[in-house]
Amino acid sequence: MKLNFNQLGSHLQKTLQPVYFISGDEPFQLDESTRLIREAAKAQGYTEREVYHVDRSFDWDQLLYSAGSMSLFSERKVIELRIPTGKPGDKGCKALVAYTSQLPEDNLLLIVSAKLDSNQSKSKWFKAIDAVGATLAVWPLEIQQLPGWLKLRMQLRGLQPTEDALTILAEQVEGNLLAADQELEKLRMLYGEGAITAEQVLGAVSDSARFDAFALVDVALQGDPVRVSRILHGLKNEGEDVLHILGALMYQLRMLEKMARAKSNGQPLEQIFSQYRIWDKRKIVLSAGLNRHGLKRWQAFLLVAGRIERMCKGLATGKPWDELLQLTLRIADVALFPLTAEQIATR
Repeated sequence: MKLNFNQLGSHLQKTLQPVYFISGDEPFQLDESTRLIREAAKAQGYTEREVYHVDRSFDWDQLLYSAGSMSLFSERKVIELRIPTGKPGDKGCKALVAYTSQLPEDNLLLIVSAKLDSNQSKSKWFKAIDAVGATLAVWPLEIQQLPGWLKLRMQLRGLQPTEDALTILAEQVEGNLLAADQELEKLRMLYGEGAITAEQVLGAVSDSARFDAFALVDVALQGDPVRVSRILHGLKNEGEDVLHILGALMYQLRMLEKMARAKSNGQPLEQIFSQYRIWDKRKIVLSAGLNRHGLKRWQAFLLVAGRIERMCKGLATGKPWDELLQLTLRIADVALFPLTAEQIATR
């Protein structure tokens, strides 16, 4: 039986298979799936748990011995195998096939593995597990899947987000589902169950260093040099890595450069914003910046950001924090320091 991550919760409410095999390289969904199965098993009397880590020295006879031995403290137990390579080897293959051919009545076998290659997913031992139990592969989410995932997780907490709220959250937590889940729990604690708006999301994450880094361009686009300076000063005092901030900044600069290119080709801003799924209130901020700076200026900003990155890595001379301040103030159309050659060329 093959399951996906979104099916697992409802599946466990109806039944419990004797064997579960979870594989993948997305840590949050891997851990969450394992936790859900353990909790469902415990609720049905599987109160003892034995954990085995499979490496080159692992004796696969331990699996069959554990399956055949009586539990010391309960009538049922969970045997958990962790296979970090996803390859049980010849002895492991034989042991798993033997286990599935004579399933112990009071045991549940939970196997947690790295991502399988195509050969392993077609192997005899994998097919044997799939025939008597459930297999679940977890994958990193694509960016277009993230809003749907966030919405589902929020609904499980009794939260009803607006589309704008989902868009902001997806931008902030892309590629980090653990951070995403933590932000959702923060929202639940702050606002309780019910509707969640874009303003509430912004308020909840306004003190987060990650948000400050992503918000830096928006503050600059608003032409607010005081807030730009305060954000950078605060992040520096908190010991934030300048590369981390620069990475968030460059992510937005690349998007703005693409928007400016589309605008220079005659594409209407509203059409560009729709293409990039920009929420309504942010359109005002981006419009101000895209109308203030042309394509060559955004390209120059990216060149300057690249030079700051080389400074951080010791490949160019200069003071990254000072240069970063100058760049963000320049985006705000304020020049406190002498302009670089790239910036002069675009004036």
